[in-house]
Amino acid sequence: MAEYKIEVKTGDMQYAGTLDYIYVTLFGSEGQSERTELDNYGIDLMKGTTGTYTIKNSLPLGKLLLLKVEKDPFFVLPEDEWYCSKIEVTTPEGDVLLFPCYRWISRGELVELRGGRAMKVFEEDHPLLIDQRKKELMLKKSFYQWKILAEGLPHISHFNDASELPAEERFSKSRTTEILNDKRAIGIELKLKGMLGSSEEWESIEDMKRIFWFKKTAMSEYVTEHWKEDDFYGSQFLNAVNPNVIKRCSELPPNFPVTEEMVKPFLEEGSTLKKEMEKGNIFLHDQKKMDGLPTRNRNGVPMQVTAGLCLFYMNPENKLMPIAIQLHQKPTEQNPIFLPNDLDTDWLLAKMFIKLADVHDHEAVHHLMNNHFLGEVCTVATLRSLPTIHPLYKLLIPHFRYTLYINNVGRKDLLGPGGALRISALGYDGVVELMRRSHSETTYSSLCLPENITARGLDTIPNFYYRDDGLRLWNIINSFVKAMVECFYPSDSEVRKDTELQEWISEIFTHGFLGNKASGFPEAFNTVEEVIKFITMVIFTVSVQHAAGNNGQFDYYSWAPNGPLLLCKPPPTTKGQSSMKTVLETLPNVGETVKLAALVWLFSDDYHDMRYLGSYPEERFNEPAIKQMMEEFQAKLSCLSEAITTRNSSLEVPYPYLNPTQIENSVTI
Repeated sequence: MAEYKIEVKTGDMQYAGTLDYIYVTLFGSEGQSERTELDNYGIDLMKGTTGTYTIKNSLPLGKLLLLKVEKDPFFVLPEDEWYCSKIEVTTPEGDVLLFPCYRWISRGELVELRGGRAMKVFEEDHPLLIDQRKKELMLKKSFYQWKILAEGLPHISHFNDASELPAEERFSKSRTTEILNDKRAIGIELKLKGMLGSSEEWESIEDMKRIFWFKKTAMSEYVTEHWKEDDFYGSQFLNAVNPNVIKRCSELPPNFPVTEEMVKPFLEEGSTLKKEMEKGNIFLHDQKKMDGLPTRNRNGVPMQVTAGLCLFYMNPENKLMPIAIQLHQKPTEQNPIFLPNDLDTDWLLAKMFIKLADVHDHEAVHHLMNNHFLGEVCTVATLRSLPTIHPLYKLLIPHFRYTLYINNVGRKDLLGPGGALRISALGYDGVVELMRRSHSETTYSSLCLPENITARGLDTIPNFYYRDDGLRLWNIINSFVKAMVECFYPSDSEVRKDTELQEWISEIFTHGFLGNKASGFPEAFNTVEEVIKFITMVIFTVSVQHAAGNNGQFDYYSWAPNGPLLLCKPPPTTKGQSSMKTVLETLPNVGETVKLAALVWLFSDDYHDMRYLGSYPEERFNEPAIKQMMEEFQAKLSCLSEAITTRNSSLEVPYPYLNPTQIENSVTI
């Protein structure tokens, strides 16, 4: 008699256990076991428990190939899905095989689990496993399908509502509860204050400090006090939530006629603009892609979002200072170049309009499209093209946790009726056109941080903490991915003959980058090095880059003058005509302000079930060498975290957003 010891782990989340009947069948190269009920004395399969069972067979099953799990109702009790984490089987020969599951199982469902080491398609040698692999992908392709949100944008999953997603891809009940509680608390506070839905204008800047009673951070408080200051304004283009827009400027664009005389007072004494350009101290933010975008009508009047140009100077104190602003692309008498020595409110309004365009660019392009939408493309491609036994599925799936769910919900919250981007100055049509323009210009290099930094000429600019932390994280991720990929792909030929891997990258190229060969994105893999680079980019994008653009939103945007999504008056066309009254009239009204502040609260909050970069609580790999690589990855991240914490302790304005202890593994919020 051959005995197989079965250890079954039930998840520790709310309602993970079940009272239903659970059956297991083992399949081996020499036959299959009887369908066996998992039943010990007492109540089995409760939340967070591990049950041990024995399956007996008259003869050994040979090499263990597959495990089938079935769930049948217990009498007439209502459905209670069971979350099976993993099953470990010890064979009569003493071998221990891991069968990862990590999913909810419903009544009447039959789930097939693969065990043992990760396998590529060309390594399969048993007809049962070859057939199982084909069936799994066929079912997943029929379940996960593509849909076009808008022409020219990355494609999205076909689900119309988040409730259609499998339970394991939806938010946990604990996170859902936390978010609902946050929304209720925010709504109650703003209603009690009479701010929610109010169309009243702000009477003073000071009044805006009283939006929330208790939701404040050290950084949000700092922003309210320093938002007008030029050095703080400049620093935000390096170390706030949109650090990927400025470039070193060696020659002014012909449509930006800044003269030496204009900027001489703001440069080092005795220097010139030409000399500072030669030294590499001049930088430009050119918002030309905003030019001509459609905008939303507010109270029957079209709003304005300018396509400005802002010139920066890295001064001898290593502070990045704005020194000239032109609010439209074409220079005219009604489009003056604003300077720091103009009337204070003229200069302030000019900076606010640059920020207005920048916030739209950040939220719609760098955050929503380049993190959320591209993360979704990679998620869907992975679910459609890679079976659960594939090594790259096991590596990548923790980095796609909750992504389909948050994107489905987020598209409605941001782009649906009343959504934040829909009520922004651009409105739905303008936002979609902005994303379309930007996506047509997105390149592979722009998403690979080392190349991005070099292309923008920012390798040596001082006090650029996003660059410093980001490059170290890129290298740590790359080192981890390199070890993992080379373990499974020892040669380029193995990359080329992995048809599932080739289909995966083809789907991403087709549905994510719309077949645009000029973008530089790969449409096929020929070498191990190409696979390493691309997977490094994917993991970096959905974890590090998302954290950089997401986690500081409340800090920098809850103070509306510093992060506006709409400005209600046209931009200034002449100098010397504005006042603080003009600034107040330009800002969104009370109801619009608090709605956006509430949204960035939810975007930037922490939730108890967050999984941080490098954490892999789901045991998907059975190989000891892989587990060692993960431990080394975590150790490097821990060292970097300590270094960032030490550095930040001495900074007046710390940069915590790329501390590994604040970076989630995936796009989840």
